[in-house]
Amino acid sequence: MAEDARAAEADHEGLRRNLGFRDLVVYGLLFIAPMAPVGVYGTLDAKSHGAVALVYVVATVAMAFTAFSYAQMVRVAPRAGSVFTYARTALGEGPGFVAGWMAMLDYLLIPAVAYLFAGIAMEALVPEVHRWVWTGIAVVVTTLLNLWGVRAAARVGFAVLAMEIVVLLVFVVSAIVVLVRDGAQRDWWSPLAGDAGFSTAAIVGAVSVAVLSFLGFDAIASFAEEVTGGSGKVARALLFCLALAGVLFVAQTWLVALLEPVSSTELAADPALQGSAFYDAVEGAVGTWLHDLVAVSKAIGAAFAALAGQAAGGRLLFAMGREHRLPHLLARTDSGVPRVALLVSATVTMIAAVWAARSDNGLDHLVSVVDIGALTAFVLLHASVVAWFVVRRMAGPPHWLRHAVAPVLGAAILIAVIVEASPSAQVVGVIWLGIGLVVLAVQGARRPEA
Repeated sequence: MAEDARAAEADHEGLRRNLGFRDLVVYGLLFIAPMAPVGVYGTLDAKSHGAVALVYVVATVAMAFTAFSYAQMVRVAPRAGSVFTYARTALGEGPGFVAGWMAMLDYLLIPAVAYLFAGIAMEALVPEVHRWVWTGIAVVVTTLLNLWGVRAAARVGFAVLAMEIVVLLVFVVSAIVVLVRDGAQRDWWSPLAGDAGFSTAAIVGAVSVAVLSFLGFDAIASFAEEVTGGSGKVARALLFCLALAGVLFVAQTWLVALLEPVSSTELAADPALQGSAFYDAVEGAVGTWLHDLVAVSKAIGAAFAALAGQAAGGRLLFAMGREHRLPHLLARTDSGVPRVALLVSATVTMIAAVWAARSDNGLDHLVSVVDIGALTAFVLLHASVVAWFVVRRMAGPPHWLRHAVAPVLGAAILIAVIVEASPSAQVVGVIWLGIGLVVLAVQGARRPEA
């Protein structure tokens, strides 16, 4: 009877395997967004003294260490929950809970930022409707798609991603035509060497911001229980997605830097110009039509980036509920879809996104909160690789480059980024961690009674 009950519970909590390699890449790229540098280009150009393409080269290499650690651990624990599952498997219950708790800031609130971006873009196109209304509509539409099922959402997401890629290609072709016809505003190699003198410190400072453009590729690991063909496919999708995003980011920032009539020194002196620097350069060099096309693409793309984030967040809650680290109700599934967890994820996201849309400084508050959670969880991911392969030697003699050097370097990079984060983000991270430790202590006190 006990075995039958456990089997019934496992069936009740099961996720269906119906995702392929393409679907995984779609979710990863949707969450990242192919044109993610658009919003931060001006800031990075100013910080790096014009070497913005080099910043993304370095950031891609830096994040490759994290992607590689994900690829190692997804083979060890090919289950939903991502870093929560990996840290729990390699480090134990407590660190696993902390990893999942910190990752919640990423998975639950990054979609809120993306929904808000969609609302802001739509308000610019239709100013008669307030941004919070557009934000709420985006949450409802994408939540319905996620409740429909992971496969259906992936199909719609593929169409949106294809649209974003087409817009990016239009930008690339248009930029090349202008550069061939009129020449570059800056030196052709300035996106690598800078236009105001090369500075290693400036590059490092800018990389601490640029790595945030990649947050979301790790969502691929959340679908490990829903992919056909084994965990190796998830590992390949993680690495492929990161590499492709890096190429796209370097290409578009290189081109826009050559079109940019304003020097990095001028951008640094006038921060008000930084937020719209990409759009301004495109409009001045190519025309208003491309400016508007990019804006529409960002509005739609941001909403579907949130769709991917909401799906990953729901699976994190599902996994933590299944392990009784959050209310077990979150582990319920319906036709292979974790609808309860998705609805909870959507509710939290809706509240945060609409609040931020109605607040003058809501976006700044949201952005400062989400980054620190993801980076802390990534550090625990790297620690999991070392613990599993080197300390515990669960896979035989360790490969020192893969299992020690790479994760230690990856963790060091992330810790440096956390140190460079804003004081407000650090404070929020410490507070959230403190709350998590209290929850963990309460759970620990109750478990013996149970």
